[in-house]
Amino acid sequence: MRRGTNLPRMGGYNQMVVIDEIRRAPDGVSRVELAGLTGLSLQTISNICGRLLTDGVIVEGEKRSEGLGKPRTMLHLEPSAGYALGVHVDPVAMTIIVVDLDGEILEKRVVETPVGAENAIAAIVTTAEDLLDRSGILRSKVLGMGVAVPGPIDMDTGRVVRPPLLVGWDDVPLRDALGEALDMPVLLEKDVSAAMIAEMWQEVRLARGTAIFFYMGFGVAVAFAHGGELLAGSSRNAGEVGHLIVDGDGPLCSCGNRGCIGVSSSPMTFVDEAISRGILPETTVVAIPADVDRALTVLCAAAEGGDERAIDIIETSARRVAHGITILTDLVDADIVAFGGPCWSRLQGRFLPAVREELATRATLREMHPVEILGSTVGEHVGAVGAASLVLDDAFTPRPSGLLAGARRS
Repeated sequence: MRRGTNLPRMGGYNQMVVIDEIRRAPDGVSRVELAGLTGLSLQTISNICGRLLTDGVIVEGEKRSEGLGKPRTMLHLEPSAGYALGVHVDPVAMTIIVVDLDGEILEKRVVETPVGAENAIAAIVTTAEDLLDRSGILRSKVLGMGVAVPGPIDMDTGRVVRPPLLVGWDDVPLRDALGEALDMPVLLEKDVSAAMIAEMWQEVRLARGTAIFFYMGFGVAVAFAHGGELLAGSSRNAGEVGHLIVDGDGPLCSCGNRGCIGVSSSPMTFVDEAISRGILPETTVVAIPADVDRALTVLCAAAEGGDERAIDIIETSARRVAHGITILTDLVDADIVAFGGPCWSRLQGRFLPAVREELATRATLREMHPVEILGSTVGEHVGAVGAASLVLDDAFTPRPSGLLAGARRS
């Protein structure tokens, strides 16, 4: 949990601390409990809660009696106090959503990713405006839009810099283009970092200790967090692990090496092997990412149906990924690892057992503390939910590093 400070100049931070504790209490929390959780005085808590009640950010709920004394009034976040738009741009599809302060998806639309950045931007703007119109939400209550895209990203200028598999995306000023078109604040983030933020927003365990999120889409990447804060690196592009070698005899990578973790878990590698083993016909079309994605679904269905060849392809990849996760877990001394991304739901049945077994037998630090392995709490739309969570996180999550003079968000 985060602690507040009773210094008057820290009022904004303290308010975020209080909101954070209230939103993480599914059954509500009383003022007295908030004082104990945050270390703030009861008077400070009463003042902050009074402002939040007046602003409609929180509401009073049921009264709860615990032993002797006056019943305590429970406080809850008011989901309708604000909303955020979330966009995930993936080589296969774009997902656009509207969420409330609880991160609950109110409106959603998935469209095939157009060719070229200009067409994609136009589709995002049109879809976002349509979803807001359908929802009936006042534009004044929309805090902004978050956008999750494959890296690398120039965070200072809000530009997307040649992401793999997105044709026609060469140095695109995506943040400013969407902000001007929609007349609202826009936050831009790598898809894996956004996914980690989504998981921390909804899964309390990832917001404590040291956590890793492993993103499985048409590329792979990881995000690291400690104490609920994303560790994003000097340019906010940390987590590019695609060329970490996990099997010297593995598939050939574009970099010239064999067994890089990226190519070892690539949908294209799965599909190529499935074709070579006769699981998929040689005439299988793989011209664009959407073709590969459909072929991956067929392969996973074959594995679920008991095809030993399909099972072997997926479990071999799982063991390679597990080896890489073991290295990363030891490197940062993580106590929790979560998996997610567009491909995850189809692979998790084979991947989770392999990763757990690998960590149980090989991780150097396993004797110091357990390492929990989870699938995504958020689900298949973690990228879009993560994008929307960027906005909520920016508005409501307290960051101790922000108390340091001149501190840069990282």
